[in-house]
Amino acid sequence: MSFENHLATLELRHDALEKEISQEMLRPASDPLKLAELKRRKLSLKDEIARLKGEILVVSS
Repeated sequence: MSFENHLATLELRHDALEKEISQEMLRPASDPLKLAELKRRKLSLKDEIARLKGEILVVSS
């Protein structure tokens, strides 16, 4: 899998987590532990996306 394909997959997963977080927050009795876990996973994906974008910039320079 190329960097670009992997990056696109990560961005799709990040967007899906964003939607899941929004849906969980709309629930009247949202689970704070579940929200924390979803946000942790989303942040982890964001960090990996940023790292890959940095590598792509270095490789393409």
